[in-house]
Amino acid sequence: MSVGKRIYLKRELPDPALIRAFQQIPASNIADVMERSCAMNPRIRLLSSPKAQVTSGAAFTVKARAGDNLLLHKALNMAQEGDYIIVSNEADNSRSLIGEIMMAYLCHTKKVAGIVIDGPIRDIDEIGKWDFPVYATGTTPGGPYKEGPGEINVPVSCGEISVTPGDIVVGDPDGVIVIPRKDAARVLEDARKFREADESKLEAAKNGTANRSWVEKALAEKGFEIIDDIYRP
Repeated sequence: MSVGKRIYLKRELPDPALIRAFQQIPASNIADVMERSCAMNPRIRLLSSPKAQVTSGAAFTVKARAGDNLLLHKALNMAQEGDYIIVSNEADNSRSLIGEIMMAYLCHTKKVAGIVIDGPIRDIDEIGKWDFPVYATGTTPGGPYKEGPGEINVPVSCGEISVTPGDIVVGDPDGVIVIPRKDAARVLEDARKFREADESKLEAAKNGTANRSWVEKALAEKGFEIIDDIYRP
């Protein structure tokens, strides 16, 4: 088996009901209960117009050579309905990896949940209007090579976050987070509780009952000095 030219046909997948459940929770709430260590770099941002506030799917990973989309084309043949395609690209920004034709195939024929690319796309004038989650670093008219190497359904790094095939991917207007498959049930339980607490805090912030005393307590515990005077050089 040649490292760098491997295509795995199978993944361990989470329960579809578990994947769907994450669509009820903002990505920020999920990230907070994961100690804020699961969010992709904000250079990867939402470039389309999905109607759903939160989307989720099982990670289908593509390890691409910088500026090369041969393995992404193979992923188009393999992806299943509900997958979230995750494309590493060595953080290259010089060439788009996908445009309107490939994206239409993913959206309409394959019916994947969405796509995340650590690199640019093109044809944004059309794709930007679509009810389909597309996350990328930006746009360029420059097209890709189709030479390889690359791999499919192996662990990848996308936006400085490790993604393993079958992890749960959640995207909303804030960005993309990744939940390890084995931790997903516990994360969901914690995130639901966090969402409820967050909603209570929001209501308090609106009606004037917010308790901000924790700020003064934290500053005191950390040794900050509060000086009742102006700064003098």
